[in-house]
Amino acid sequence: MNAIPTYAAQSPEAGLRAALNAERPDIISAISASGLKGRGGAGFPTAVKWNFAAAAQAARKFVICNADEGEPGTFKDRVILMEHPDLVFEGMTIAGKAIGAREGILFLRGEYAYLRGGLEAALARRRERGLLGRGILGGPLEFDIRIFMGAGAYICGEETALIECLEGFRGEPRNRPPFPVNTGYLGFPSVVNNVETLAWAACILANGAAWFRAFGTEASTGRKIFSVSGDCRRPGVYEFPLGLTVAQLLAEVGGEDAKAVQIGGAAGQCVPAREFGRTIAFEDIPTGGSVIVFGPRRDMLEVLRNFLEFFVDESCGQCTPCRVGNPKLLEGVRMLQAGTCSMAYLKELCALGETLQLASKCGLGQSSPNAFLSVVAHFREEIMGRTVSHV
Repeated sequence: MNAIPTYAAQSPEAGLRAALNAERPDIISAISASGLKGRGGAGFPTAVKWNFAAAAQAARKFVICNADEGEPGTFKDRVILMEHPDLVFEGMTIAGKAIGAREGILFLRGEYAYLRGGLEAALARRRERGLLGRGILGGPLEFDIRIFMGAGAYICGEETALIECLEGFRGEPRNRPPFPVNTGYLGFPSVVNNVETLAWAACILANGAAWFRAFGTEASTGRKIFSVSGDCRRPGVYEFPLGLTVAQLLAEVGGEDAKAVQIGGAAGQCVPAREFGRTIAFEDIPTGGSVIVFGPRRDMLEVLRNFLEFFVDESCGQCTPCRVGNPKLLEGVRMLQAGTCSMAYLKELCALGETLQLASKCGLGQSSPNAFLSVVAHFREEIMGRTVSHV
């Protein structure tokens, strides 16, 4: 793994001490001025989410850290939790003060059970040092954090499915509105943020909004942690400013001869070599951090089959478009591999994929056709060689 230099350079508790000396609105204003957007992939402005929860009137509020890192090709949150857990817990505590919450929950992916011991030890150390619990650092702030283990369901990466799981129910997305910032865990206002988002929030309070805005683009401020895997010489976890091109990233990781790059995991976009000049940013190619490099010998239909088998297995089955549509797309890929799919049927499958994007209830179904549609669009010659001309 490669170093994450910004996180490693942070002074312990600097962000928390700055937050303790600030008023709640000033904390949210600092996050707003930084331009921080959710690092889990959706890119929703963090300050807007915190402000909604802060304005809600309720007896209890919650800060929930989404550590259900289930997107294929994503492993940067695991590294952050292993190497910089205090920065994440510090960010949760800052969010707690900002919205008026006294309770925090780390929702940890079931497959990351081996991390729990170290995280519990980090929480215990923070309580001993007066960084959690009542009277944090001798002041009036009260906030504590507990860990909840997920059960390995990809769908629980969606914030309302995560909350359902926290409440002891099957992890299925809720209808929205209401939104978690108003009606979340146990019916109380809840902020759900990604691991990396909370760690950056602590860095921003420590160093200031201008420091964060000095990197990235106007619409995509700051730096970002990337999980890089696949056909490259130097896979690992990297920190880059948002706004770098795909080609620049590939040069850093040793993947210059790539045929394509899947950005955003299985639910993201497949970018062909002719588009490597595009930028990785919310205004062009958004991502939660997963970058999978495909070398010149990769079979793109085999890539699609792998992705769609994953989505078919992980769909909660709650809505018809996702439950029925993904198996049909997978069936189509297998037909293409067997040379039994006509061009007419391929067009129907693309139309089905667009329907999934529009009609599915949550992000899983809305994004699961992305790879299929982008591969068909960018690798038509490779695919056409496997279709049959008759209807």
